[in-house]
Amino acid sequence: MNIAIYTLASELHDEQAVAAITQEFLAGLQLDFDCRGNDYSDYGSYPLSLIYVQTGGTEGVFRKMFAALQETGHHPFYLLTSGKSNSLAASMEILSYLRKSGIDGEILHGSNEYINKRIRMLERVSIARDKLRGCRLGIIGEPSDWLISSDVDRMAVQSRLGIELVDIPMTELLEEIQSAPLKMPGELSANPQIVGALPGANQIYMALKSMVEKCHLQGFTLRCFDLLPAVRNTGCLALAKLNAEGIVAGCEGDIPALLSMMVAKSLVGVSGFQANPARIDPETGEILLAHCTIPFNMVDSYELDTHFESGIGVGIRGFMKEGPVTIFKLSGDLARCFAEEGVLVRNQSQPDLCRTQQVIQLSDKSRISYFLTNPIGNHHIVLPGHWKVLLEEMIR
Repeated sequence: MNIAIYTLASELHDEQAVAAITQEFLAGLQLDFDCRGNDYSDYGSYPLSLIYVQTGGTEGVFRKMFAALQETGHHPFYLLTSGKSNSLAASMEILSYLRKSGIDGEILHGSNEYINKRIRMLERVSIARDKLRGCRLGIIGEPSDWLISSDVDRMAVQSRLGIELVDIPMTELLEEIQSAPLKMPGELSANPQIVGALPGANQIYMALKSMVEKCHLQGFTLRCFDLLPAVRNTGCLALAKLNAEGIVAGCEGDIPALLSMMVAKSLVGVSGFQANPARIDPETGEILLAHCTIPFNMVDSYELDTHFESGIGVGIRGFMKEGPVTIFKLSGDLARCFAEEGVLVRNQSQPDLCRTQQVIQLSDKSRISYFLTNPIGNHHIVLPGHWKVLLEEMIR
């Protein structure tokens, strides 16, 4: 069970009447939950904990419990109310008290259908947050030199998301690559240059997978351009495969992009396509995003090519199903995010860009100004489907 409901009632109200109202109200929500009554000893142990304010006159009762509840660290507080017996008024006073104490909260009130929908969203977000707690993400090498605004607040990442960032020297990966066997992967190509590069690309994949296991990582970002002079190959194939296997793998040592991918993975099940805008039409709200790798589990088909900038190694030209998408990016200090929905109108294959190229039409074309006036770095994450509301809820 993911949802626990705790009750809060005043002793002044008739116990049997309150119990009857409670049974009718909770049954009408049509939710699966554990009703914990007024026993708060395990508050915060469920992904989603709700406090059902049954009656008015409960403000003082809550204040007496507040210190103990706050120690659980289970925030924000969600106050469920039927509106009967002055429960809404009491909930408003409690929420005001929480806000004055610097604690976030929300009153869940309205029709049964509205409350049900809202709780189901909160349940999904709470489960995703639980998945993130205790995650270890590797930073293999340092962020690429050109990511001059993509720093990260590690304390905020740890406290708000429960994620630990682990620094891993590039030398460790290079040693792992040297010890990995050199063999042909399952991917095929008719291009002799690509065929020649595939064993080395597969060697990088096996080395990265080994490091994930040794360092107990759930994901990583790689300073991938350092591989070009060191091993004359690229990490594009490895990242495409590892993301498809459930290991969140990002490019260029971009930590905010990695965090964005990890949040997306916990919430919607795929880590997303890390790409940078290549062209923007401010008048139509159309944007072209491109990169040389994309998770294999996000595409209908793909082709192998060289890495765009270097012309060596193995790059991925993936073709994702046209239709609804969301563009997402979380800032490194977690202070803000960008989430906007749109439509993937076409995949393209122009020779003067990174290999995977997506043309996306934003649903709200006015939002295109964000990219030209106040962007969060250059890399953004493309997700199949419309997830704006969930993503914004996830990081608020």
